[in-house]
Amino acid sequence: MYTIIDIETTGNGIQGNKITEISIFKYDGYDVIEEFTTLINPEAEIPYFITGLTGIDNTMVRNAPKFSEVADQILKITEETIFVAHNVSFDYNIIKHEFKAIGVDFIRQKLCTVRLSRKLFPGYNSYSLGKLCTALKIPLTDRHRARGDAEATTILFEKLLRVDATGEVFKSFLNARSQEATLPPGLPKSDFDNLPNTPGIYFFKNAKGKIIYVGKAIDIKKRVLSHFYDKTTKEIAMCQETSAIDFELSGSEIMALLMESDAIKHHYPDYNRAQKKKVQPFGIFTYEDRNGIMHLAWNTQKMAPNSFYTLYSKTASRTFLQELCKTYKLCPKFCHLQENVPQCSHYDILECEGICRGTEEIEAYNAKVKQAISDVQSKNENFIIREKGRTLDESGVILVQDNTYMGYGFVENEIAIETIDDLTPFITPQKNTFETERLIANFIQKNTSKIFVLHQN
Repeated sequence: MYTIIDIETTGNGIQGNKITEISIFKYDGYDVIEEFTTLINPEAEIPYFITGLTGIDNTMVRNAPKFSEVADQILKITEETIFVAHNVSFDYNIIKHEFKAIGVDFIRQKLCTVRLSRKLFPGYNSYSLGKLCTALKIPLTDRHRARGDAEATTILFEKLLRVDATGEVFKSFLNARSQEATLPPGLPKSDFDNLPNTPGIYFFKNAKGKIIYVGKAIDIKKRVLSHFYDKTTKEIAMCQETSAIDFELSGSEIMALLMESDAIKHHYPDYNRAQKKKVQPFGIFTYEDRNGIMHLAWNTQKMAPNSFYTLYSKTASRTFLQELCKTYKLCPKFCHLQENVPQCSHYDILECEGICRGTEEIEAYNAKVKQAISDVQSKNENFIIREKGRTLDESGVILVQDNTYMGYGFVENEIAIETIDDLTPFITPQKNTFETERLIANFIQKNTSKIFVLHQN
C-alpha cells in the first residue's frame, strides 16, 4: 500500500518551513482508495514570492486547521504504507519535522518518483514534475498546489509500477541498504557507489557541471553520505542542487586539507563559507631614514615588496615586531609600534637602550636591527612532510622551502629525495596562504617524525 503525498510550504528551509497545504492519495497499486486534502494554517506569514508561486495567501489559511489538528488523520491514512513523493526527502522531512514539533515520531518507508523515473525512464533532460508530465503526457492541473501535484504524481507512479513489471527496481529501492531514498533526487546512484572509503576531497556539482561544494574526508564515501542525512537548511538546499559527485584521492588527511583549501580558493563554490575570503598578506621590512637609523615596519605585501618576513594579519605583524623589540632591545618608536612620539614610552616594551633619546649610537643600534633580520632569515628551513600516498607504491610529499609552502605531490617509493631539485618535478605548485601555514604548523607540532630536512642544491 502506498500514500502519494505532496505539500506546499512557507519556503523557509526545514527548521522554519511550515506546511500550508497537504494532499495524500492512498493507492493500492491499482486504484486510489482514499484521499485527504486540506489547507493548513502554518501559524506563520506566507512570503509574497510563495503566494506568487502557489496562489496560497495568508487569508486563505487563516481559518484552516493547524497541523496538530490534522496530525491524527495524516498518521492514520499513512499507517503501514510506503511514503511516495516527487523528491521524497523534502516532503518527508518537512512532515517529520512538523510531527516532531508536537512530540510525535513519524517513520515510514520512502520511495522517490524522481529517482525511480531516472532509473525506469532514462534519457530525459529534466525530471521536474512539470516537464516529466509533459514528456509522458500526464495531465497536470493546479501546478504548485498540493492536490494537483499529488494527483499527477499518482499517475506517474502508476506508470512506474507498470514499467517495472517484475518489481525488481521497486524492491531494490525499498532495500534499506540501497540508500535510494536518502540520495539527492538528481544524483545518479552510480556516482555515490563509485566513491571510495579512503582519504581525499570530493566535489558536489550542479546540473550544469559547476562545482557548488568542496569537502575533505578521511573516508570520502562515509562523509558524503553524512551530508544527505544533515537536515540543516544549507545542507538540504545543497543536496537538492547536486547532480554529480566527483573526487580526488589524497592518501592522507593533511594532503586532503591542503587540496581542499586550494580547490575552494580556485573554484569559489557557492556552499563553501570557510576559506573563501582572501587573506591579506603583510610583509615585515626595513628602511633607513634621513638620519641613517634603520626602521622595522609592516605593511601589506603589495606595499612592502622587499619584505624579509610574511604574516597574515595586522595583529600577528604587530606581535612579531614586539617580540623583535624585546629580544634585540630595539626601540618601539623605530619599529613603528608607537607613532608621532618624540621618544618611546611603550607600556610593555622597556628594553630600548636610548636611540630615540640620542643616548645610543646609530651604528650600534643598526647593528642590532641587522642581527635581528639575519636571525629571522637564518631560521628559514627547507623540508618535506612525507605521508601515505594514494597507493602502497607511492608517498605523498609536501614541500616547504624557506618556511614557505610551495606545493604537494606524489612520489614513487623507490625514488630517493635528498634535494629540492630531486623533488621539484613531482610538485604541483600552490600558493602559501594563512590557511596552509596554519595547517602545516598544526601538523608539524604533532608529527615531527614525518618531517625530513632537504638540502639546497
